[in-house]
Amino acid sequence: MLIFSLTLTALITGGIFHLIWLKSVHLKDASIVDSYWGIGFGVIAWVSYALTLASHQTGAAHGYWLAILSSIWGVRLSGYLHWRNHGKGEDPRYAAMRAKSGPAFEQTSRYTVFYLQAGIQWLISLPLQWGQVSQGTFGLFAWSGFIAFVIGLVFETVGDWQLARFKADPANRGRVMDRGLWAWTRHPNYFGDSCVWWGLCLIAIDGTGAWWLIFSPIVMTFLITQVSGVRLLEQGLRQSKPDYDSYAARVSGFWPLPPKSS
Repeated sequence: MLIFSLTLTALITGGIFHLIWLKSVHLKDASIVDSYWGIGFGVIAWVSYALTLASHQTGAAHGYWLAILSSIWGVRLSGYLHWRNHGKGEDPRYAAMRAKSGPAFEQTSRYTVFYLQAGIQWLISLPLQWGQVSQGTFGLFAWSGFIAFVIGLVFETVGDWQLARFKADPANRGRVMDRGLWAWTRHPNYFGDSCVWWGLCLIAIDGTGAWWLIFSPIVMTFLITQVSGVRLLEQGLRQSKPDYDSYAARVSGFWPLPPKSS
């Protein structure tokens, strides 16, 4: 049954990203994929949970909470990204790719953006899927996972809210956000994202004993710190904000730590 579930979620994920790609071609905006990224994990988790019930197995508490928590995280993230990006045109990252590829981008983006993200999402979601076969009651790892999840969700939510308020004030145009959580880490949202996925993984491991699942938060943390998150964002910030180097010298790049003296 697990093999069937994994196959079905892969097909559903690929199909949904294909439809989003078709929509992006019509809108000429590849960045609409970002608004589905978070929700997609919840879709995979609930499909896996429903298939567990349909196979006449009792839905384990671990699997149920993996679906609930991933949905909370996903809806918040997708809702925030949609609100932040709606009506502002294509994200500069995708616009740069479009400019580089020219007319071919509409076709090549199907693989380099949409199918690639579909594959990454399915792989990272394996703790949400494998955790559906969990057994027993919550143990130490599960409770530790809940704590990590809550910490991560708070950092993401509060960090995004603080940044949105900061940007809404015209007096802050061109300035670096260095208040609130942003005084302790330059990327509270990415730190929170990492905590969320370590938390979900610990819950899945608690019920299955499948330690190999830790590849999921490792990959997610690597992506947000070394590929599409911290590194890419900071390249632009150092060019657009003259005070960013000074800020970076005072404030931790990832882990929340007391800021250094100026």
